[in-house]
Amino acid sequence: MPTNQLTPKIFACSQSTELAEKIAKSFGTELGNVKISRFSDGEFQPAFEESVRGRRIFIVGSTFPNADNLMEMLLMLDAAKRASARHITAVIPYFGWARQDRKDKPRVAIGAKLVAKLLEEAGATRIMTMDLHADQIQGFFEKPVDHLYASSIFLPYVKSLKLDNLTVASPDMGGSKRAYAYSKYLESDVVICYKQRKKANVISHMELIGDVKGKNVILVDDMIDTGGTLAKAADLMMERGAISVRALCTHPILSGEAYERIQNSKLTELIVSDTIPLKKNVSKIKSVSCATLFADVMHKVQDNTSISDEFLM
Repeated sequence: MPTNQLTPKIFACSQSTELAEKIAKSFGTELGNVKISRFSDGEFQPAFEESVRGRRIFIVGSTFPNADNLMEMLLMLDAAKRASARHITAVIPYFGWARQDRKDKPRVAIGAKLVAKLLEEAGATRIMTMDLHADQIQGFFEKPVDHLYASSIFLPYVKSLKLDNLTVASPDMGGSKRAYAYSKYLESDVVICYKQRKKANVISHMELIGDVKGKNVILVDDMIDTGGTLAKAADLMMERGAISVRALCTHPILSGEAYERIQNSKLTELIVSDTIPLKKNVSKIKSVSCATLFADVMHKVQDNTSISDEFLM
C-alpha cells in the first residue's frame, strides 16, 4: 500500500487553529497547509495547499456561530472530497446549532438535523465531537460518530483539588444524567436545580432539590452561554450554606456579559475546555485542553482500534 494512504493529515478551520495546533502536536505531526481567499463582500474560499489524494484526513473546526464557522467546515469538507481524500473526518469539538434538536414549538426548524445532513452531503465520512447538547443527535447521522466526553479531562482536575464533602449539581433537570455520571466517579451526592424560563436565556425562577449545607459543590453542564444560570445557581447554593461552588462546562460560548457575570458571581471558579477559544482572560475561568483526548482517539481511528477506553461516561 502506498505510504500516503497510511499517513493521515490534520487541517484546521480558522476558528479552531489554536486547538488544532495542540491536537497535531499531541498526534505527532504538523498542521497541513490551508489558504483562505476572501472577497470584499465577505465570501471566502478555503484551499488545500498540498495533496490529500488517497489520504485519511482530519479537519478540525468547532461550528459555533456566526454561521461562517459552519460554512468554512462545509467548504473544507467539499474541497477534500473533490481532491480525492480517502477518508474525511470532521473533528467538531463543539457541535453548534445543537440546541435545535427537536420541534419544541410549532413551525420551527430542527437545526441539528439540518447541520448533520449538510456535513455528510459536503463529504464527511466520519464525525468526531465532544459533549453533544443532546445524545440523540448522534442518530441524525448516517455516518459513524465518535462522541467523546469532557469528563475524561475534567475528573482528574476535580480529584486534584482534594475537596471534602463533595456534591455534584446539575443546573437544570435536563442535565441530571450528566450529574449522576460525575457523582458515580466522585462518589458524591447529587442536587438538582429546577428553573423556569420567561424566554431563552432568561430565568424567572429557580429552586434547589437537595441539600448543599456544608458542601463543596461542583456544577456540571455541557455549555455555558450567558452565564446567567450558573451565576444564579451559585448564589442560591451559597445562600443555602454551601462552602464553595465550582462549575465544569465543556463549551465556553460565553456571549453577551457572560465574562463579567462569571467574574462577579459567587462561583469559586469556572473550568472549561478549549473547544471554543476564550475571548478574554478572567481570573475565575480556567481552561483545560481537550487536545490530547482528541489526538488519542484520532490515532485509534487511524489504527482501527477500539476507543471505548476513552469514555468515562
